[in-house]
Amino acid sequence: MPNTEKKKKIQTVSQKKRIGLILRWILAVFLIAFSIFPVIWIISAAFNPVNDLATQQLIPENAGFDNFVALVNTDIFPFFAWLWNSIKISVLTTVLTLSLTTMAAFAFSRFRFKGRQGLLKVILLVQSFPNLLAIVALFSINKQIGDVFASLGLNTHAGLIMVYLGGAMGMNIWLMKGYMDTIPRDIDESAHVDGANDWQVFSKLILPLLRPILVVIGILSFIGTYGEFIIARTLLTKRELQTVMVGLQIYTSGQYTQNWGVFAAGALIAALPIMIIYLVLQDQIVGGLTRGAVKG
Repeated sequence: MPNTEKKKKIQTVSQKKRIGLILRWILAVFLIAFSIFPVIWIISAAFNPVNDLATQQLIPENAGFDNFVALVNTDIFPFFAWLWNSIKISVLTTVLTLSLTTMAAFAFSRFRFKGRQGLLKVILLVQSFPNLLAIVALFSINKQIGDVFASLGLNTHAGLIMVYLGGAMGMNIWLMKGYMDTIPRDIDESAHVDGANDWQVFSKLILPLLRPILVVIGILSFIGTYGEFIIARTLLTKRELQTVMVGLQIYTSGQYTQNWGVFAAGALIAALPIMIIYLVLQDQIVGGLTRGAVKG
């Protein structure tokens, strides 16, 4: 009898595990399908000559490159100028973000000064507010700055980059500081004993060890800036200066509502830089985030 009861318990546990595994697989398949379906639909729309997302077939009958040709040949919408604007703004924002974030995180991680903890909390608190709350203020500030420094006001890429820098610093400083805290301070002390100053310690010893988290923050900054819409739409009103995310919206609004196929083609091309970056560096993203989360 005892052996029979044990076998029944083992079978019951085994059945529960099997049911749990099946349910997890069903959930995983559902989530994957839910995530991939919009992408497949956009790909289908890009090659479908019918400019209607609602009535199109998943596999178009007369698939072709008409939408891509229309995207390239139009003189009204400078798609590749928008794409270049997005890449330029994203690259410059990423480089400046990495430079400022690294130096700020080094100060918070290695130096002990009055108000250090308070500043870190303020940075985190400010970061918790959504960008939408500051849209009106950002527009007003940029307009007033433009009255004094025209190159930093509205309808300037430099002004938009300055706004992006301020919005990205908070979380990036925390990520960088968390990663930097995992680096032993013995390295700093040994270098100081050998006569190195703080800048030499930072540039020669600490900075080379930050490569994984630099890649993570760089990619996140690039992707966040590249895909941002609301702030860019508010601060850039001239068509030739707009980013690709703002420009694509024009295809689906106003008198150009029927250009869904061209919009889908543009969306596919615009997604290529992000896809390439992520596919090449995805391992370093996971590794950098994991190690940076060890300490805060």
